[in-house]
Amino acid sequence: MTDPATPNPATSAPAATTPAKPESAPHSLHIVAVNAGVSDPSSTRLLADRLTQRALERLRSAGLRAEATVIDLAPLAVDIARAGVSGLTSDSLRAVTAHLASADALIVATPVYKAGISGLFKSFFDILDNDLLIAKPVVVATTAGSPRHTLVADEHLRPLLAFMRALTTPTAVSAAPEDWASPQLGSRIERAATELVHLVRAGVAEAIADDAWAGYQHRFGGNATRAQQTATDVDFDTDLMRLAAGGALPPRPLNT
Repeated sequence: MTDPATPNPATSAPAATTPAKPESAPHSLHIVAVNAGVSDPSSTRLLADRLTQRALERLRSAGLRAEATVIDLAPLAVDIARAGVSGLTSDSLRAVTAHLASADALIVATPVYKAGISGLFKSFFDILDNDLLIAKPVVVATTAGSPRHTLVADEHLRPLLAFMRALTTPTAVSAAPEDWASPQLGSRIERAATELVHLVRAGVAEAIADDAWAGYQHRFGGNATRAQQTATDVDFDTDLMRLAAGGALPPRPLNT
């Protein structure tokens, strides 16, 4: 998306000795969709696209600037496997991780294989830093060959995202072959997109990170947007750091 046109100073600037400070462009909200579908065309990608488009429409109808990025995991499969074995990430994976770190919200979609989520999807999340998605709103979605696998989104995806301290929406979206012609799928997509947008507009992720970031476990030099990158970023005035430096804990008041 392009920024709004900047007014011509010759015609719109006020007559004053001090030049007017230009207004900064409003922040553009960034939704990132992760698609673990491998077929072409992919029903998983289609479901991710429908959720993403509806969330964008709702944000824009509220007068907010919003854009989206879709991450297809299939072309990254070899890089993901190498990273999982060696711990070394490629430039492509680093770029993808940067998108996730900067995202205001996520939509994650995976096919169901043998009553479980895709191994490609799980392998990708295994190589992400544990604090990368703290408090980020997420819609979880699955596609399957049978409605018997509807609960995989709740039983497999929610625990994974909970471990990474993300905030999943109340509604998960699952689609079996017979669902694509059903209006109920559209209703679930609408409901999940609405929940995601309200979490984004409420600023929940930023508020939680502002108030509680230090309370989570972090990896030094990690990929999270607030990760400590240098020694000056480290808070040494904590109990753990005092002990690590050979100090002692301050005395605790005795319970009476």
